[in-house]
This record gives sequence, structure tokens and C-alpha cells, in this order.
Amino acid sequence: MPVRTDGLHPVLPQDGLAGTLVGRVWRGGAPGGPAVVALRSDGVFDLSADFPTMSTLLETEQPAAAVRSLRGERLCSVEDLLENSKAEGRDEALPWLLAPCDLQVVKAAGVTFASSMIERVIEEQAGGDASRAQGLRSQVTALIGDGLSDIRPGSAKAMALKELLQQKKLWSQYLEVGIGPDAEVFTKAPVLAAVGHGEAIGIRADSHWNNPEPEVVLAVNSRGDIVGAALGNDVNLRDIEGRSALLLGKAKDNNASCAIGPFIRLFDDGFGLDQLRQETVHLQVTGEDGYTLRGINTMASISRDPVDLVAQTLACHQYPDGFMLFLGTLFAPTDDRDQPGGGFTHKLGDVVTIQSQWLGSLQNRVTHCETAPPWRFGLRAFIGNLAARGLLRGERL
Repeated sequence: MPVRTDGLHPVLPQDGLAGTLVGRVWRGGAPGGPAVVALRSDGVFDLSADFPTMSTLLETEQPAAAVRSLRGERLCSVEDLLENSKAEGRDEALPWLLAPCDLQVVKAAGVTFASSMIERVIEEQAGGDASRAQGLRSQVTALIGDGLSDIRPGSAKAMALKELLQQKKLWSQYLEVGIGPDAEVFTKAPVLAAVGHGEAIGIRADSHWNNPEPEVVLAVNSRGDIVGAALGNDVNLRDIEGRSALLLGKAKDNNASCAIGPFIRLFDDGFGLDQLRQETVHLQVTGEDGYTLRGINTMASISRDPVDLVAQTLACHQYPDGFMLFLGTLFAPTDDRDQPGGGFTHKLGDVVTIQSQWLGSLQNRVTHCETAPPWRFGLRAFIGNLAARGLLRGERL
């Protein structure tokens, strides 16, 4: 993971506050509640009087221009916000970061990289048993090879490979969505359930083979416009999903199992899809046992273009409040953490840092879903809070 030498706060992108950075914070005081904010060189500014929800802001014709046109109410310095977003020692009278989305549905695309596709096949063949993974990895790689990244999903070449693998009785549902015409797109988390930078991220207590998934997350409005991006951790419980793909919901949608942040970087003159397609996402896991894991997710290696994934998400469904879309990951850890052949799995207290040049740094500490702070602030509480603060006005929700 690149080391910062520019003196900027480590949570910020490499160009600091040059981009259009927006997020959500929890405001202390009475009545406290979530606020849409802009991060600027002269501080953190509350835009809630004009945009009470992030969804409302992203629905404007030009979100970045809308943010630049508003002053807002200054809350604190950017440094103070980022420091107070650490769960340890937080001053609840000061604002701290939340997940930057609110009314948007949180979707995720799976098996979008060849390397992770092979790992999904191995999980399936191993039946969720990590001890069988290494032997199966050698067998599967010998049959499939490492040239899958050159195959365009749905192409004639991909369909010829499908026929060959079926003849060898190696075809898998993961290969179907990896090289077939249809992408895997599923709902990762309920509206308002994602956690933000600095919060605990959860794995189930009954999972014994799991890993982080460092990903780029698109911010998409109801018209299907990609208007910005954030970082995300789509926590993966490999043993549960490996037993059966029908357990995907149990493996993916749990308390505190989805992290997004630290903010959304809106598309503007200096940042857009071209930069995002070339982004490299760095991962570091630091354990209390002294263990360190590093990995990367290189967007240039993705098998399906982000625009295609958005189009497939919208093909037969509408999202009137927009959606956040995880784009999948190249990263799939195979290093042994404890015993030989055991592979990697999380331990409680692991600090997971996901960082990239344009999107900043998202950091969370691993705990069990069962003991993470419970999700209590749902839609009724959210709307009630906005009403109590006088922020509900006609269609400005």
C-alpha cells in the first residue's frame, strides 16, 4: 500500500481536497442526525438545507456543480471530522462520518474478474472447506488455465469454452456468470444498513473461512447516470457461500457486513469514468497477532465494463432513489494465515484498510456481526429525524 509523504490526512485521496468530495455525517447536539456534507479545504459544510438526503443531491442534473454552487453551514475542519470518525475515543458532540449513501439500494456485481472467478469455482468444489482449497486450486487452474481475463463474457470464444468445460464436467454456476452473457448482480444490504469509515465491520461467528473484498462502488442515480464513486468492502464468507450459492444471502447480508466510504467523489472536470477504469485499489489487513495481508484490485483487469454492469442492473428494474453498485474484486487471498493449507481468514480485531489514488482510504475493524452495534436507524427513524429537524419540504427528500 502506498505510503503518504505529502502531509495530507491518510483518509484523503492523493490530490487531497481538489476533487468534489461529498459524504454523510452524524451531527451531534439536539436534535442530532445525519447530514449531507461537502469536504473542502476550508472545512466540512452541511448541505442539508438544500439536500436533506444524498439521493436528492445525486438526482440533480449536475451534482458536482450543485455542490460548488452552495456554501452550506460550516461544521468543523476536515481534519477534525476524519479524526473523530475513529470509533475509539470519539467525541459524540462532534460530527463523524457515516456511509455516504442513504436512500439508495446497495447492489453488488460478483465474479467480474477472472482470478476471483476461479476462486468461486474452488469454493464450490471444496464445499466451503478451506483445507481442500489448495489441491483443488491446482486442478482447476490446470484445466481452465490463466487466460480467462482475455475472454469477453458472452462472446463466441466464451461460449466455446463453456461447451468444452461442460464436456469435462467442470462447468460451474460461477463460470456461467463469469464468462456467460449475464452478470451476477445481487442486493448486498438493505437501505441505510451500510457502515462507514471507522465503524466496526462484521463477520458471522459461525464463519471460519472469510475475507475482505476491496471494491470500487459506483453512485448511480434513478436515470442510470453514474455520478460518482466510493470505496467498499463487500465482506465475503467463503465457507457459507461455498456450501451452496443459494446461501448467498446468508453469506453476504448480515449486520455490519457492508462498508462504504469514506465519502463519494463526484464526477467533475478532473475525475470521471476514465480515471475509474484505471484505478488500483490497495488492501491491507493488520491483525492483533502481528499478521499482515496485502493485496490489490486493478480495475483495468475487470471482465465487464462498469457501464455494462449498470445497464444490466437496470435492465428489468427501476431504482427511483438510485443505487450504489459494488463492481467486484480481483483480490482473492490464497496465503495461509495459520496452518499450511488453511488459507486466509479473518480474526477479531483485524484492521482492514482499503485505499486508492482517487477515492481515499476506508478503514474498519473486524468484529462479529452478532456483537457489532445493531442497526437501529431505518427508514422510519430517518424520515422522523428529518421531520424533527425541519428538513422535509415537498419533494426535497
